Order: sequence, then structure tokens, then C-alpha cells
Amino acid sequence: MSEYVERALPAVGSLRTALDALGYLADDGLVTALFLALRLPQPLLLEGEAGVGKTEAAKSVAAILGSPLIRLQCYDGLDAAEALYEWNHPRQLLGIRLAEARHEQIGEDDLFSEAYLLRRPVLAALSHPGPAPAVLLIDEIDRADDDFEAFLLEVLAEAAVTIPELGTVRAKVPPVVLLTSNRTRDLHDALKRRCLYHWIDYPPTERLIEIVRRRVPGTSRELAVAVAAAVRRLRALELQKAPGIAETIDWISALRLLGVDVLDARAAGSTLGSLLKYREDQESVRERGADWLVAGPRA
Repeated sequence: MSEYVERALPAVGSLRTALDALGYLADDGLVTALFLALRLPQPLLLEGEAGVGKTEAAKSVAAILGSPLIRLQCYDGLDAAEALYEWNHPRQLLGIRLAEARHEQIGEDDLFSEAYLLRRPVLAALSHPGPAPAVLLIDEIDRADDDFEAFLLEVLAEAAVTIPELGTVRAKVPPVVLLTSNRTRDLHDALKRRCLYHWIDYPPTERLIEIVRRRVPGTSRELAVAVAAAVRRLRALELQKAPGIAETIDWISALRLLGVDVLDARAAGSTLGSLLKYREDQESVRERGADWLVAGPRA
């Protein structure tokens, strides 16, 4: 465990206070999971619907520690080289030409040294000198394939990777590792065994109201309550993509920019694109009428 982290976050309460100061409102389960990930330390797998605040949790942790947030966005076909390192081939060619011009010998060990190494996110996080650990966010791990999951096992278990030309690189200050998943596919047990786990659910209405009022300063309680009620109605439908916290904040921001203080059918109908990102979802709402959307309770 990093002494820096121990001093910065001596107890769960200190982490809760720090998150609250940043405007990230987390329930007890999430705060505890983040605290354990920081203090054990152990990688933390955060699952939940898109837009519930998984990525924002990593950003908040990095801000609290004063650490760099190193983000690896996963996608289908991502391989270890793109996540770990690659060799700077143009610089290697330049080194060869300079050696030839000087009539000097340049060997393979010279070309495959750290001077020619380009650190990608995983290696950059492992190489971070501290004293605060880097925060490595492996975002949407469910989008990567089985081979990439297998590559991550050494990183998650030992905070180390093996580079054939250089040997094993082990972190002097192990990074805080947060993985996120939208659960588009099941992850393998081998990966899950190496991680703590927490499911981030959509927040209850009162917490959502508080979140949006903090994230969009100046929002009246009346508007926040109306928006939260509308979002709750939408989430009860079978939509292709139900709105999450991020979309709710976008909607409030759009309404505020347009000078809307009281949500009505006209304002809701004209700003649906801030909240629903599929044509079919918008049509489903319009079939019911914008009056239906804004018929929720008022403060």
C-alpha cells in the first residue's frame, strides 16, 4: 500500500468527504469499494449501465490523489502492443542513419532500448514514478476480446508486464486500476478473481436531483425535480438506450442555456436530442406526447 494514499485517505469517511467536495455523490457501497481499491490496493471492476458515473469515478479518484488519469479506451481488436508499448521506428531509422554517417556501429541492444520505447497507457501507468500512484482507467473492458483480457492478468495480479526486448517491468508505485464494463458481454472468471467488484446502479430520484443541481449550478429544485421525474418515466420504457446521469446533466444544461426554469411540453419536445440519442426512442416518446413526459411531480 502506498504511504501517500494512506496519508491522503486514512478512512472511508475521508474519501466520502473528498468525493462530495468534487460533486461526485456516491452511495456507501461505491465509496467503500473505491476505498478498498485504493488502500489494499486491488483493481476494481465497476459495472453498470452506460452513463451512471463509472468513468467519472476514476476521474474523481485521480483528482483526489492529484495523480494523472491514464485512460485506455477498449475496443474490438485492441491488442497488447497498443495498450502497452511500441518501438519508435522512425527514430530507430534515424539512429541507424546517424550511426552510418559517423561510421559507428549500432547494435540491436542499442536500437531496442528505453530511448526508443513509446509507452502506451498500461506501461505509462506502471512506470509512473509517484509519490502518488497513477490512476489507470481501463474503460469498457467488455468491448475488448478474450486475448486482451488474458494479457491483463499479469498487470492486475502483479502490477508488472513482460517486454521481450527489455524483460519484466515492475511498478515501483503500483497504479490504482479501475476497470469499467457496460456488461455487453460476460468477462472471464480469471479477470474477475483479480478484482474487487461493484455494480453502480442508477441513483434514486433524490440523489439524482442533488447530482444535477451540483453539476449544473443555478438549477432550481423545481426544474431538477421535473427533469428527474421525466427521466424516471423514460427509464420505465423499453428504450434502446435509457438516459443515464450523463444524459440527464446534458438535458438540464440545454434547458438552462435556453432559459427554461419550468419544464413544459414545448421545452421538453425541442430538447429531446440532449437526452435520447436514438431516433426510435424519440419517436416512442413523441407518440405518447410531450405532455406525458412532463406530467411528473413538482417540488
